[in-house]
Amino acid sequence: MLIPYQDLDLDTLNNLIEYFILREGTDYGEQEVSLPEKREKVLQQLKKGSVVILYSELSESVTLIHQNQLNQQMQLMDGQ
Repeated sequence: MLIPYQDLDLDTLNNLIEYFILREGTDYGEQEVSLPEKREKVLQQLKKGSVVILYSELSESVTLIHQNQLNQQMQLMDGQ
């Protein structure tokens, strides 16, 4: 189930974004990018819809996922 980012408390959203950044090991090239800058970039992706918040009822967990990754997973599930 997708959760609109606007439905989350700001602290919860920031913690989720930070976990996503650290989990992804995001590489921004040769230039170092601070955590607040990375957090802002992910927030912008949430606002654009290129990253979404996904709640898994099976594992009872919440994560951020790139929309294209979610689409690929959905296609694989539909093909089974």
